[in-house]
Amino acid sequence: MPIALAFFVHYAYLILFLWVLVEQLGVPVPSIPILLTAGTLSATHRIHHSYALIAVMAACAFSDSMWFALGRRYGNSVLKLLCRLSLEATTCVSKTEGYFTRRGPSTLLFSKFIPGLSTVAPPIAGQIGMPYRRFILWDMAGSFLWAETFLLAGRFFGDIAQKSTRFFHWLGRFAFAIFILMVLGWIAYRILKQRKFLRQVRELRLEPAELKAMLDRAKLQGNKPPFIVDLRHPLDYLPDPRVLPGALRVGPNEIRQHSEIIPRDRDVVLYCTCPNEETSAKLALQLHRLGVYRVRPLRGGFDAWKNAGYPLEQYVTDKPTEAVLPEEIAPAHPAESKPAVPAG
Repeated sequence: MPIALAFFVHYAYLILFLWVLVEQLGVPVPSIPILLTAGTLSATHRIHHSYALIAVMAACAFSDSMWFALGRRYGNSVLKLLCRLSLEATTCVSKTEGYFTRRGPSTLLFSKFIPGLSTVAPPIAGQIGMPYRRFILWDMAGSFLWAETFLLAGRFFGDIAQKSTRFFHWLGRFAFAIFILMVLGWIAYRILKQRKFLRQVRELRLEPAELKAMLDRAKLQGNKPPFIVDLRHPLDYLPDPRVLPGALRVGPNEIRQHSEIIPRDRDVVLYCTCPNEETSAKLALQLHRLGVYRVRPLRGGFDAWKNAGYPLEQYVTDKPTEAVLPEEIAPAHPAESKPAVPAG
């Protein structure tokens, strides 16, 4: 047996625990290749399937409980850190928050299957105040489904490989090299995917200083200001509920479904709280494909505008958080919505 393979077999459960733990703590190293490898070796009875499963679930329980506690205590700050650590371009807090809004704790059943959601789901569960007992039950159920899927897939491959002695011998000889290639290939794919996304949005970005100048110029000249859309999820309002001057809170899905609410006669600026403006940038690209060309994401989003010291205002209107057609938007002040009292 090759030395690398013998080492893996001897320390299999410790390696599985540490590898999955590191990934679940936010380090971008894929666990799927090592789960497939462990599952394949279980076909030879060199590794016990049940012990491998216990090691993986223990790692998930430890890391997810830690992120749950940090999310409950520090909230949005922890989520931003995790998004920056991720190599997944589609990782964004708003996406996971959207899953929780639509599906509740059942989100934890499938979160580990989606790159990016696995690590940010536990702190969001903590942030929204989910009871720990309820969280750990759903989380362990999801961890079990995730681990078993790939361990059994590896076991199935191992059973097939055993039918050919020559192929199985070759597989055992080059198993370590195949494993390394799988890991490197996975990381390379995610890096390339992220770089492609960043190249697409680089030219669209609007600097906070540019937006400030546009607002000042519109005010000075008496023109319509840019149409600013706040794409943040309601959980993101907790640290600071203020918005950019004149911004309208609209959900990303509602804008996609009702692109007619976006004016064509002036610039449209989208902002969120995601690193790399993931939500606003993706939405801007989608609106471009729908023929809305004067739309740009704000570089750095809400935090960049706030850190630059530019003005923010309280969102005190009766406008809903979901997008509606312009004529359906409520008046800016509650008093304006009261019916007139007849004279006399």
